[in-house]
Amino acid sequence: MHQMSAAPSRSVNASAPADTRIYAVGDIHGRADLLSEITARIDDDIRRRPIAHTVEVYLGDYIDRGPHSRTVIDLLAVRLVANRAVCLRGNHEAVMEGFRQDPTILEYWLPLGGMQTLASYGIELHDEAETAFDLHRRFLDAFPRAHELFMQCLRNQFSCGDFLFVHAGIRPDIPIEQQDVNDLIWIRNEFLESTHDHERFIVHGHTPVPHPDIRHNRINIDTGAWRTGTLTCIAIEGSTILFL
Repeated sequence: MHQMSAAPSRSVNASAPADTRIYAVGDIHGRADLLSEITARIDDDIRRRPIAHTVEVYLGDYIDRGPHSRTVIDLLAVRLVANRAVCLRGNHEAVMEGFRQDPTILEYWLPLGGMQTLASYGIELHDEAETAFDLHRRFLDAFPRAHELFMQCLRNQFSCGDFLFVHAGIRPDIPIEQQDVNDLIWIRNEFLESTHDHERFIVHGHTPVPHPDIRHNRINIDTGAWRTGTLTCIAIEGSTILFL
């Protein structure tokens, strides 16, 4: 599976709708450079292999850690409008949304990479005396209206054919319509260790892996882009998953 240039593919026990190709992109974390490469690759793939319907899904965690969170949101907002892309909410977006409501969330956000996100909006810590309330006010002032609208468009899950796209996973043995939103964006071990067949084949990120991890019931495409420089995109057509 190392010869990525040969675009390896795998067959799974699930199927996309007829005449439809779904592109799914893993956790971006402020790497606008990698996102630009991936969207160019998607556009090129559609040009080279035309198909009646294409769906673009981004699995969340657009911000934090990497250097260009603001630019990532700029780029995704364009895809959302121009391509009707589906953008899921990751746990990092949820924490940032929490901070926009409540300054005290800052202490939870900073260890997750919030400092890099603030910096991408032009907000540096001026001095040690600056409070969470000061940063909160400056962040609200710096946050563009277009980004507020983008955040309002984020979804917690997206279903297409036999595939369910979520940020983190689902809680096993609970019907999809009864899933808790916190599980969809935060869950790890209970989901990752589950060998159960879920109602759908789950496409997710959230937990970094060295290379895409395909199991009989799920695929994880979070390849730790901010650290590794590898942002994974898959194309699902019929029962085939192709690594773009």
